[in-house]
Amino acid sequence: MDQAKRLLCTRDLWNPFNTTFVQTCGMLLVSQIFHVILKPLGQPGPVAQILAGLVLGPSLLCKIERVRQIFIQPAFEAYSFLLLFVFRILFMFSIGLEADLPYMSRNMKRIGVIAAWNLGVCGAFGAAASFFVIYLLKVASHRFAFAIIIMIIVASTASPVVVRLIAELKFDTADTGRLAISAALFIELFCIAWYSTYLAFSAGNMFGFALVCILGTGIVAYANRFMAMWCNKRNRNMKFVPGTEMSAILLLVILLSFMIEKLGFNSMISCFLVGVAFPREGKTTRTLLHRLTYAVNNFILPIYFGFNGFRFDVNYLISVRNCIVVALVIVLGIGGKIIGTLCACHQLNIPRNDAVVLAFILNLKGHGELLVIEAFSRSDTWWDDNTHKLVIIIVVINTLIAGPVVSFILKRDAKYFAHKLTFLEFLDPEKELRFQLCVYESRHITSKLGLIASMTGSNRSPTVTYLLHLVELQKRHRRKKKLMYHQLQDGDQFSDDDEYGGNDIVEINDAVDAFTTDSKILVHQNKAVSYFPKVYEDVCSSAEDLRVSIVFLTFHKHQRLDGKLENDKDGMRIVNQKVLRHAPCSVGIFVDRGLTGFQLPSPELAQNVATLFFGGPDDREALACCKRIAMHPYVNLTIIRFQSSGQPKKKEVHDRNGEDEEQHISICSYEVDMAIDNVFMEDFCNRYVTSGKVKYVEKRTENGEQTVEILKEIGEMYSLFIVGKGGRGNSPMTTGMSDWEECPELGAVGDILASAELNLGASVLVIQQHRSATDGHEDNENPVLDDDD
Repeated sequence: MDQAKRLLCTRDLWNPFNTTFVQTCGMLLVSQIFHVILKPLGQPGPVAQILAGLVLGPSLLCKIERVRQIFIQPAFEAYSFLLLFVFRILFMFSIGLEADLPYMSRNMKRIGVIAAWNLGVCGAFGAAASFFVIYLLKVASHRFAFAIIIMIIVASTASPVVVRLIAELKFDTADTGRLAISAALFIELFCIAWYSTYLAFSAGNMFGFALVCILGTGIVAYANRFMAMWCNKRNRNMKFVPGTEMSAILLLVILLSFMIEKLGFNSMISCFLVGVAFPREGKTTRTLLHRLTYAVNNFILPIYFGFNGFRFDVNYLISVRNCIVVALVIVLGIGGKIIGTLCACHQLNIPRNDAVVLAFILNLKGHGELLVIEAFSRSDTWWDDNTHKLVIIIVVINTLIAGPVVSFILKRDAKYFAHKLTFLEFLDPEKELRFQLCVYESRHITSKLGLIASMTGSNRSPTVTYLLHLVELQKRHRRKKKLMYHQLQDGDQFSDDDEYGGNDIVEINDAVDAFTTDSKILVHQNKAVSYFPKVYEDVCSSAEDLRVSIVFLTFHKHQRLDGKLENDKDGMRIVNQKVLRHAPCSVGIFVDRGLTGFQLPSPELAQNVATLFFGGPDDREALACCKRIAMHPYVNLTIIRFQSSGQPKKKEVHDRNGEDEEQHISICSYEVDMAIDNVFMEDFCNRYVTSGKVKYVEKRTENGEQTVEILKEIGEMYSLFIVGKGGRGNSPMTTGMSDWEECPELGAVGDILASAELNLGASVLVIQQHRSATDGHEDNENPVLDDDD
């Protein structure tokens, strides 16, 4: 401590403290330059950040004597170690906080098999390589400990590097990317636990300390949960928790880490577990994610990767012996990952393309193995500094190889790895469904939460829910008065970007928090601030990045107290129309009727829902959506199938420029569509109607007028009507209904249900299937059959 004070108070401008600060600033600046250059080439951020460290380190700039004297000082290692130690605590806690626990629990077998094969094969390769490395480096003592280090280096995977790389490539929502993140966490935590177990056995008296570490981790996890709930109650009317309270939570984690390190163990597992145990709902979690994510992605990890590159010294590769060691370990590491992952994926029936990407992702290094070698270098006098440098070289080269390879494969096979589940018709209801809901104001959130609850159905139907708050950016937005940072009140944000949305943000957050607490359904919240002409781009790009199968939009009208619909914000209708045209997935438009419409299903308030089936891809999509709703215990679902009671005549078209051939193709397409409808409905009935979960009713109608009369009869029996937008072309059952159509984006039936003519109290959900799945039924406007004249 006295030495640190002397270094801080010295008059020398280039003391180690100032030097560390200048290094971090230089790494951020140079890494940003590299990132701008390499991003168009598809290279991820960690590569640019490691290269920035290489430029500033002994491999390049530090070859200049004056720069070397400034950047590399006797106490520099102590400062950088403390800085990187705090950074590791924060990003491991952040990784635990963002861990996808439901996905891990559902895919534990796949994650375990991939991790086990990788650890087994790479461990065997590392054990074999250790004999040659020990011989080449002439290691005379502690050979068993050295062999363990080589095995860990070959087998380990750096989970922070994996998380950052996959996020940079927008691959974190793909199944392969999520599988890679989960397997990387499992492998790295196992390697750290392996190292800690070795320390316990070698020291002999470490098991008592291990129990103290476990107890301390449990106490801090419980204390953080209590503090999170207390902060949520204390800050009810605030968007974020004040910085002082958030700092107290992080301080507990940092103190726990220092205690564990003092006892001789590694604290990264404890930091991760404390993050995993932290509550997933409330303002406290939202504040931590908001601030930690920004800090980790923009400062902590770039500096961490930069320091890894800074410690890379190319001078150690001059020796042929060192080059052989580096090449041997790298080749065996890559080979072990490829062989282990291919064997695991063959056992799990995972395609080979995914296996190759997984193998190179799991070959990323730069965290767990550095923790191990730094611990050995501090605790054992036998550890050689040259060996330490070689390990760092191996880690850096591995990442510089694996990162570009993964980026190249994903870019080359972009169509293969693109999101394919863009609609619901063929999605197994027991498979995971990803969907997104869009709201503009707080009054839109109540019915959307009811829709989320009904779509979740049961535990057998896993879902991932995203809520996108769309905020209009006014052209003449009056910005708040600019204040200095120290003039802001505690809990305020220095940037005014978070002020967009007003009190709606607080009300939406409170509603979502209460819903998550009661239902245990996690809702991932996002916000998009844009001008209305560009809002549809935010919705579509978000849907594509999150790989959702359906997006639910808000209708541009809201219900007044007298029951009539009134136009909402200007531009909402145009947004809905553009999203329907450009969305990369299916789209639903929800017409909310307030208290008389669809509500949150509960034992006290069961909801009656009706699905109207006329036929066609959009109606099949609506029926597929109902597979999830049918599983909810407090939703009574009824399928009403409309069938034509007459036999319409086919058009008689004379041979005029091939029109009869086109008519024949249209008729064949119509018959194929009818056959698909029948098969789909039969499968639905066998699964849900025969078991009594869903009621089934058939209605006969000859024309649109009779259809409207039927809709009037059943209008007050249900709180929600679900219908496809397009139906099956110009069907006789809907003929004439579009003559008074007011909102074409709802389709003929949806527009009638939402119109003032029927004056229904029920909400309406209109669904359009993703157009790439409709085989050319772009607008469902190709006439096939005519009415009887």
